[in-house]
Amino acid sequence: MLTAALGRQGAPLSILCLGAHCDDIEIGCGGTLLRLLGERPGSTVTWMALASSPEREREARGSAAEFLAGAAHSEILVESFRDGYFPAQFAQIKDHFEAAKARLRPDLILTHHRADRHQDHRTIAELTWNTFRNHVILEYEIPKYDGDLGTPNVFVPLDESICRRKVGAIAEMFVSQRERAWFEEDTFWSLLRLRGMECNSPSRYAEAFYCRKMVLGLAQREDGLGSTALSLAGESAS
Repeated sequence: MLTAALGRQGAPLSILCLGAHCDDIEIGCGGTLLRLLGERPGSTVTWMALASSPEREREARGSAAEFLAGAAHSEILVESFRDGYFPAQFAQIKDHFEAAKARLRPDLILTHHRADRHQDHRTIAELTWNTFRNHVILEYEIPKYDGDLGTPNVFVPLDESICRRKVGAIAEMFVSQRERAWFEEDTFWSLLRLRGMECNSPSRYAEAFYCRKMVLGLAQREDGLGSTALSLAGESAS
């Protein structure tokens, strides 16, 4: 299985995390974020959750602070768009995205999967691509009752210690979600293990993403025009 690296190995990244709801980022890409911040000192993160209530915002800010402890700088934005009604608020959310685009230059964007069956998640995925058109975008997955898990094509192996930090923080921080039948540590561990098996992760665990398009920089061009978003890094055993 071929592996790819985000730019120069070890170089800091500017990361934009987008989530419709206050626990989406943690569930979808929390482990990847923890790994990136551990391996890329100096990285900065903008963390944006679009729907909240006062209780959910308190949970979101506490959780985000836990996941972003390794960032050189972070910005946590929690908005109050109406949960479940994002398609009807498309114009207002688009304005919000355009304002973010005007001031952010992320190297990597982590967002919802475009085929997610939750209408709020799909809206965020669509607006991500509509707004940020020249960026590395990875779409994460959220397990849910709808049964919309698919076949991702990008995998990030995660040490078991990172998985424990991720799952433990989600379970501890989001008290308001504990009555939901699916909101259990076993759910999160199961998906981490399944994706780890699919990519032959040495630790047995991984998070998975969908990459809609990618440019492989196989060689540096002498004219300097061959800027590389993702560079081929080498091989691992399959």
